[in-house]
Amino acid sequence: MKWTLRILMLIGLWILAIAGYAIATARGSTRPVGFQIAQVIDVQGRPMSIGLWYPTSASPRPTTLIGSTLLKVAPDGPVQGQKLPLVVLSHGNGGSLASHVDLAMDLAGAGYVVAAPTHAGDSFADQSAGGSANLYSGRAQQIRATLDHVLERWNGRNHIDSDRVGAYGLSAGAFTVLTLIGGQPDMTLIASHCVANPEFICKVLQHAGSELLDRNMDAGAFVTDHRIKAAVVAAPGLGFTFSNNGLAGVRVSVQLWVGGRDDIVPFATNGRIVRDGLGHRVEFHEARDARHISFLAPCGLLKPPAICADAPGFDRAAFHSTMNAQLIRFFGSHLRSQHS
Repeated sequence: MKWTLRILMLIGLWILAIAGYAIATARGSTRPVGFQIAQVIDVQGRPMSIGLWYPTSASPRPTTLIGSTLLKVAPDGPVQGQKLPLVVLSHGNGGSLASHVDLAMDLAGAGYVVAAPTHAGDSFADQSAGGSANLYSGRAQQIRATLDHVLERWNGRNHIDSDRVGAYGLSAGAFTVLTLIGGQPDMTLIASHCVANPEFICKVLQHAGSELLDRNMDAGAFVTDHRIKAAVVAAPGLGFTFSNNGLAGVRVSVQLWVGGRDDIVPFATNGRIVRDGLGHRVEFHEARDARHISFLAPCGLLKPPAICADAPGFDRAAFHSTMNAQLIRFFGSHLRSQHS
């Protein structure tokens, strides 16, 4: 009985220690940040969760767990400010609204409203669209649906300046954003590219039995969303599909990030093509020691190797602090208020 009691006490102390550590290291911001989760139905009738971060006058508390990161936010706090800029985030294949939680917090702390959907059919919990030919055009439709909701139906919409909208995307999310700002990919290139260059995305599509590996498939239409006035893309997946002058229609400024140790989305067949295709419209950054996963939010209490194993000596938290500051500077320069 004594040993049982002692074991229970030790377990209790361990739980208290973990909880204390989590609260002490909760992700906060320089200014109070509010947080909500909205539920939206995408154009194909699938439910989609959207995380919303924004400036607030309410007091934040370390009580909201997003992914493995405890956030110090004010759940459902009132939106503070007028004519606020909006940035929408698009995660990569198999991600979620938690994939870039640190960026969302930093942007909201800098005075932005941030909307991050979990892409229906292409998230960690639901990959039902993985084999579909319209997987990627569907992702773009979901970002448009997110903007529609935030700008037209969200209870904080009157605090947003609809002329100051930006977008950020990583990997498949970067591809999604590029199509939304005028990029026109040639999806028929995927089949031949995957024969000549069987990189990671090719293996993913083959595993899913994807229709995108058929040169005769219909990948759906990619439509420009003119509400987006500036974009940041990191490690752009399927960059090779823009090789035939596919980025000539982009008219907004773009900040591009690539990782020097990214073997998931190789620079030579993706980032280089995007950089060269954007020409004078691009601000280019290379993080020499970053892997593909290094662009995901710094890991919290749980550190699964699949998304947390950076190169030896690489400080992801320090890198994100620098990168996020560069993103805020870029959006601040290109989403200037017309009323100031």
